Amino acid sequence: MHYWDRISVNPKVMMGKPVIKGTRVTVEAILEELAAGKTKEDLMDAFPGLDEEAILAALAFAADTLKGEKVY
Repeated sequence: MHYWDRISVNPKVMMGKPVIKGTRVTVEAILEELAAGKTKEDLMDAFPGLDEEAILAALAFAADTLKGEKVY
């Protein structure tokens, strides 16, 4: 599965932020929650429509977005 099977970017949904398809859960929200120490199980309980595959797709999307020559 490629993450684009689970991630959608639409200017009419959540101001164009990447979301899990069929939800209003942003990739950003998933990353913030994981960074705060939440588990995948916590996220699936808190956000209806999320499953482990969706969380992994969000992580893959974020990793792919940060690839490249740019130095931070």
